[in-house]
Amino acid sequence: MTSEPPKQRPLERFWPYADLPEQPTEDELVALDPDLHEALFGAKPRPFSITLVFPVLAVPGFEGALDLARVSAAEFRETGTGAARRYRARFWSSDAVRLWALFKVVGGSDATEVLLDDRPVPFARELWLPLVWFLLPR
Repeated sequence: MTSEPPKQRPLERFWPYADLPEQPTEDELVALDPDLHEALFGAKPRPFSITLVFPVLAVPGFEGALDLARVSAAEFRETGTGAARRYRARFWSSDAVRLWALFKVVGGSDATEVLLDDRPVPFARELWLPLVWFLLPR
């Protein structure tokens, strides 16, 4: 060991640690699970919603239904990869026509979940959706 002073002064930051922001970004907040978001920030007032959660399905018209969900859902999110990929499309009660169009394609699968205000509710598929179909124009 030498008694000479160092030729270069070390930086004040701790490298190789990432310089992370102290607050979450908007993208991180959007990606939060709705239950976690509610626990952290409280419940957001919003209208009644119906959410369809479905995997990749090998049914005719699936790609078109997926495009419809991306464009017309109040909120649309894709999670997972490969066989665990899931699509989540939220609709307000005023979007009954678009909800019905998507459900016609993905509703035949038992893997499709129907959530009311982001919660699984008994008989959501058998009771609640037919009640929403009454909102369809004739």
